[in-house]
Formats: sequence, C-alpha cells, structure tokens
Amino acid sequence: MADHLDRIRIVLTNPSHPGNIGSAARAMKVMGITKLYLVNPKEFPNDHADALASGAVDVLRHATVCGSLSEALQGVGFAAALSARRRELTLPAENLREAATQAMHLAAHNEIAFVFGNETFGLSNEEVMQCNLLIHVPTNPEYCSLNLAAAVQLVCYELRMAAGLTRFDDWPTPPTLATQEQIEGMLQHLEATLIEIGYLNPANPKRLMPRLRRLYKRATLEVDEIDMLRGILTKTLASKRSQ
Repeated sequence: MADHLDRIRIVLTNPSHPGNIGSAARAMKVMGITKLYLVNPKEFPNDHADALASGAVDVLRHATVCGSLSEALQGVGFAAALSARRRELTLPAENLREAATQAMHLAAHNEIAFVFGNETFGLSNEEVMQCNLLIHVPTNPEYCSLNLAAAVQLVCYELRMAAGLTRFDDWPTPPTLATQEQIEGMLQHLEATLIEIGYLNPANPKRLMPRLRRLYKRATLEVDEIDMLRGILTKTLASKRSQ
C-alpha cells in the first residue's frame, strides 16, 4: 500500500503562521506523504517555513497554492475534514483511526484529501460541507486544541499505519541471549563467590540465591552480560585470595 500514500494530499486552508506550514511539511515527509496544498496562505514562500521544514523543503517547493478550497479539491474523490468542534451538520463523522483505514482503502483508485483549517478559527461550515467526512481526534475533553502541525503529524502517522507500513528497518541487530546453562553457570559462580567473601552463609542461606536467581532471570541476560558478570566475579575472588 505504499503507493497509496502518493494519492493522499494534505490541504491547509488559510494558514496564518508560515512556521506551521514548514512543520506540517516535515510531518508529512517523515511519514512518506508529499502532496501539500495551501489555500490562501498568509505568508508563503517564507524563510521561517523553510527553516522549520528542515529536510522537507522539497515538499514546500512542490506545494500547490490555491485560491479556494474547491480548487484544492479538484480531482479528489474523497475528502475528510479535521475539526475539534462539534457541528450541527448531517455530515458523517468518524474518529481518525477509522477514517485513515477507510482512506487507504479508497486510495487504491482515488485521490484523497485531508483538510485542515486555520490555526485560530478552524474550518468554516461551508468548507466542512465540501468534504465527505468529518474527523474527530479523541483528545482530552478539557483541552482539545491541537497545533496545526501536530494534527497533520497524527493524520499522516495513522495513514502510514493504515497502509501497513509498520516495520522499522533500523532496529539494531537482535542480541544473542544467554542460554539457561550459561545463566546457571553464572549463578553457581556467583554463589561460590558470595560464600568465599562471607556474604552468603551456606549453613543458613535463607532465600538469597532464589531471589538472585529470580532477579537475573527477569533481566533476560545477553551472552556479553554473562561474560561481564563472570569477569567481575573472577576478579572479586582473585582480589579476596590475594589479601
């Protein structure tokens, strides 16, 4: 579904802060979405927008500037409007996750738009009614106002997840975990060391070793960590015996 993201456009209507435009572009590109449409931006192009776009200045350079929302939606088969306000409208409403799944399904053969309003006033009812769906982000009801770029980031993330692009290929190489025999060998080494330094009384061990066993089992030790611990124990014994 990666190619579906190519049919997603982010539409910012009447954005008043160029920094938000740049931050939105960055939020888009990091999730693999690059089609940005700006409806009557107050200041664009703008150096502040470029600065906040960071490595996504190319998204700004290819942005389409329009004089109206209807112009920005030309060729779009399905448009979703983002709003934090309740509206007395008959437009269908969904939460963002459901809408992202629906959008990815439709993006197989259609251009899809997600429409964001002005930072202060949001979308007008007339603008909302040009869309097919009203989306709500389930936020804290006591403070539900999202920064424009943050809202774009949420939408783009959910679209990427809905497209099935959930892998992260830059994880480090998985560690080699210690085997049960290696852990048992270390625990025996530890017990012998504790007895020799006088910390564990073999005649009255109580529950010290079972507790230490539980501690090390819970840690899911790696081979390198076992080697490190046993090196410490060997050095401790050598130091004790040289006294």
